[in-house]
Amino acid sequence: MSDHIDDSSPPAEIDDTPTVSCSRCDHEWDLTYELDDLEVGNQSFEQFALDHMRHTGHFPDGISTWMASCRRCRDAEQFLSERPARRWAETHARHTRHAVELEHADEESTTVTPE
Repeated sequence: MSDHIDDSSPPAEIDDTPTVSCSRCDHEWDLTYELDDLEVGNQSFEQFALDHMRHTGHFPDGISTWMASCRRCRDAEQFLSERPARRWAETHARHTRHAVELEHADEESTTVTPE
């Protein structure tokens, strides 16, 4: 019995292209276009989710947005990550002197108050 490993076969290609699904559309997409054509790299998932929302009116599966809502003037914005949502809330509170509610499906809501 030989301990020799046969290296003659080519390595199997690994397809690690991320995919996104939407149960409302009953479809799944790979992010080749976002990665190769748009060249958005690490933001490919976020870019797809935003484009999907613009075209269909809803986000794909697994997307929960951060919502920043002014308690006084009812100005509001949605974001896919906390950092820009918090920045918008802090900027709005600072410029308008209004309190802003910051909410996410997986987190407790917080209030950003003017300094």
